[in-house]
Amino acid sequence: MLSASYIVLGLAMCITEADAQQAQTQSGVSTLPPVVISPSKPRTQRRPRTASSTSRTRRAARAPAHNQPKTVEQTWAADSQAARTGTTGYVASSTSVATKTNTPLINIPQSVNVLTKDFIQDQSFGHMTDATRYVPGVAIHQGEGNRDELVIRGVDSSANFFVNGFRDDVQYFRDLYNTQSIEVLKGPSALIFGRGAGGGLVNRTLKEADGTRVYEATAQTGSFGDRRVTLDAGQAINEAVAVRLNAFYEGSDTFRDYGRLERYGFNPTLTWKVNDDTKVKLSYEYYHDRELADRGNPSIASTLPGGATRFNPTVPFAPNGNFATFFGNPLVNNTYADVQTGMAVIEHDFGNGLTVKNSSLYADYNRGYVNVYPGSAANLVSAPPSMNLSGYMNTTNRENAFNQTDFTYKAATGSILHTLTFGTEFGRQTGTGLRNSATFGGAANAVVNPFNPTYFGPVEFVHKTTDADNKYRLNIESAYVQDQIEITRWLQLIAGARFDRFDLDVLDHNTGIQRGRVDEKVSPRVGVVVKPVDNVSVYGAYSISYLPSSGDQFSALNDGTVILEPQKFENTEFGVKWNINPKLLFTSAVYELNRTNQPITDPVRGSPFVLPNGATRMRGFEASLNGYVTDRWQSILGYAYTDARITKDLTAGSVVAGNRVQLVPYNQFSWWNKYQIDSRWAAAVGVIHFTDSYAASDDTVRLPGFTRVDAAVYLKINETWSGQFNVENIFDKGYWASADGNNNLSPGATRTFRVLARAKF
Repeated sequence: MLSASYIVLGLAMCITEADAQQAQTQSGVSTLPPVVISPSKPRTQRRPRTASSTSRTRRAARAPAHNQPKTVEQTWAADSQAARTGTTGYVASSTSVATKTNTPLINIPQSVNVLTKDFIQDQSFGHMTDATRYVPGVAIHQGEGNRDELVIRGVDSSANFFVNGFRDDVQYFRDLYNTQSIEVLKGPSALIFGRGAGGGLVNRTLKEADGTRVYEATAQTGSFGDRRVTLDAGQAINEAVAVRLNAFYEGSDTFRDYGRLERYGFNPTLTWKVNDDTKVKLSYEYYHDRELADRGNPSIASTLPGGATRFNPTVPFAPNGNFATFFGNPLVNNTYADVQTGMAVIEHDFGNGLTVKNSSLYADYNRGYVNVYPGSAANLVSAPPSMNLSGYMNTTNRENAFNQTDFTYKAATGSILHTLTFGTEFGRQTGTGLRNSATFGGAANAVVNPFNPTYFGPVEFVHKTTDADNKYRLNIESAYVQDQIEITRWLQLIAGARFDRFDLDVLDHNTGIQRGRVDEKVSPRVGVVVKPVDNVSVYGAYSISYLPSSGDQFSALNDGTVILEPQKFENTEFGVKWNINPKLLFTSAVYELNRTNQPITDPVRGSPFVLPNGATRMRGFEASLNGYVTDRWQSILGYAYTDARITKDLTAGSVVAGNRVQLVPYNQFSWWNKYQIDSRWAAAVGVIHFTDSYAASDDTVRLPGFTRVDAAVYLKINETWSGQFNVENIFDKGYWASADGNNNLSPGATRTFRVLARAKF
């Protein structure tokens, strides 16, 4: 693994000076600043920073020069999102997501991958999970064909999604029309985000009214009747107020038979500089999504005595090799979400190094889905071949309300510099969960021929006593403190802890029983960063987070889970980060993540009684190279080796110690490259490779490994018009992309074309 890192670094450093000089002489192509490494100043020449000097420097920087009034554009320039994070093309230099303060990536003792707006745009990504295939250590979970769901470092979650630092944990498909960047944090991040997030999390940073003048519209079409339009319009009204509007519409079929989707949304934002020290940001979003719910294909029923085992796994089934065949009822299968979100942020600078940020969010989710899906493996040796379809419908409406207050104090104690952050978060999440089971002409299942599995017969939905019917209320109270300490130029520490009080009440309408549970946990984090030179850091980190026994979606408690302690995630990580040049960052990390207190069914009393005796261990290595290799060549390269294992049985006889965790390949590789041919033309090619994995943690259905190749061509016609042509899966490779259990297996899309025209005014 280490030798692989050296190969990557050596390749990046083999760019000759002659090539760079030749590239710089061609007109119309921007050049990067030269890399200059100066010897470090002696420790005695370093002037300690004080709170008052920090405040004076900041106020002087924003004060206009004498007799040189700034234009409106100049007044807002430093407030742009790109300027704050040092974002150029595919690379971002800093983020505030991991520490609550705007911190250079090289100084964060944690694996963080940032996917920028330009990368998302060049890939023509519309969906959250598509973009994450280029992040090492992240695999896509099918999510029952109705939601975003990811497996990060071997931990599956449908809830570890955030937007602007707020929980966005309802199960639905997200669009990227208004996304400025996607930040993927690896390992427990409870200090900043609270419960869960044991393997990692994904945060969407939305485009905001930052004073940048932008008037951009796109129109896209492509395979399967795709049609998509977007609008991004904004500017500064004056020196105090900026506005922006993002909107989109998309309608499309899919490569699957009967596949369909319709999405639209709009997101106006406003920023108001009340005065030099106070800023207010407001945002509202309405988002609608309606799609065919598709839980994929079954596996092939094993003909071996005793059926498929982890020693003799079976494989997925595609009738006559046709990956488009739909297993379900297209008349009833659907998933929908109507989401309204309002956000308000107030920032104030008290001077003397102290700032405060108060953020509030209210979100209303009208959410549900209906699924008819493969309920068994396909028996190909019976006469005629047969399999079962099962079904259910689910409604999961929810309201989220959160308030966060974050104080940041920058000060010095002697020669030691501190960035002290402390604050609180209060939240309430309320909702309902209702499930009804399907019957097919009075039968629990529909028997179909797996070679002709699309079902158009009668489907009724009835509520059974085993179906969920809950109303829940969750109150969250949290407080945290963190200190980023610069002891010397070459030694930094970060340490902190968060206290969470998780108070859940659930009313079971089936029985009339109301159950409640309160968990109070402290989640610590500590990290050490050593910088032998300014552009290299070596770090070690340790962190813990907890997941309450009610699980990711916390909508139910039963007699078993109500007595369980939360699951615990304990992560140890060591890594290296190297700014090879100002816009090229190499990162690598090795880690061990232990998950304990996993619930298993009591072998004596049976369900619903469970014991907290299960455990999983994830060990791995990750490396990435991100940014400008030359001023013409941008690259995103990622590799992950992940060994995710069950270490204590999770069920009796199937998910047992030694099994591999579902959907986690040993090896994952991705590489996207864009080359600017001249001032008008650019081209890109990408490769995604996964080795084999298992559909479920009983390891009885194996998903074969695959390699997918994508490509794109870009044309800039003039300052107003440009376009791009993307091809996904250029060699039309049939592959299995994801799963949700042994008989819900999703094939990857066939060759897909997209053509996009862009106008900037």
